[in-house]
Amino acid sequence: MNPRILAATTGRILRQLRHDRRTIALLVVVPAVLLTLVYFMYADQPTPPGQPTTFDRIALVMLGIFPFVIMFLVTSIAMLRERTSGTLERLLTTPLGKLDLLFGYGIAFGLAAAVQAAIAAAVAYWVFDLDTAGNIGLVIGIAVLDAVLGVALGLLCSAFARTEFQAVQFLPVVVVPQLLLCGLFVARDQMAGWLQALSDAFPLSYAIEALQEVGAHAEPTGRMWRDVAVDPRRRRRGRRGGARR
Repeated sequence: MNPRILAATTGRILRQLRHDRRTIALLVVVPAVLLTLVYFMYADQPTPPGQPTTFDRIALVMLGIFPFVIMFLVTSIAMLRERTSGTLERLLTTPLGKLDLLFGYGIAFGLAAAVQAAIAAAVAYWVFDLDTAGNIGLVIGIAVLDAVLGVALGLLCSAFARTEFQAVQFLPVVVVPQLLLCGLFVARDQMAGWLQALSDAFPLSYAIEALQEVGAHAEPTGRMWRDVAVDPRRRRRGRRGGARR
């Protein structure tokens, strides 16, 4: 990679995001609105003594899921649009390399994800009084990693799509199974053996487990660091697959 070209690519993508008001609304406004819905859904639910409220458990996980889903959708469509419009072919005739492009997307959307995660966390903690044992900084950091995971998978899936409609079709194929098996609805150790094996293969499972560790423990745990370490390794595999494509 060339640092100068990488910086220019990152800046170009950020400028495109800045001028796309709908994407900005999707990144910033939608997670806060969805958290509001979650809060009022569980506001009147009874809480057993000594247990976290239902909102605390669900909202903490949502802070990781929202960036993952939104970044997957935005990235897959944005990359496909560059291919179908001919922009990507023109860029690749310049000294721009594939790694410059892939990491430029990762850095640009990672920065956007940091803003998104910070705003969503601020709404959850200071508007709806989300209570977690761990530090809010760890929650935001894991949420940003989830977003970069969504970026990597979006780049990978965009390589197999020819139209924006096909890119959206990867959402139920790639994202929904991870949502169902990440431990949000049923504890992973209570799943059938083959479902648990699938869950173990999905990177989102480790991200959600890391968030749950932050919610339950005041200090970072070994399991949390393991989950954070596993997630990037799987993400890099996805990037390499997208680059080869």
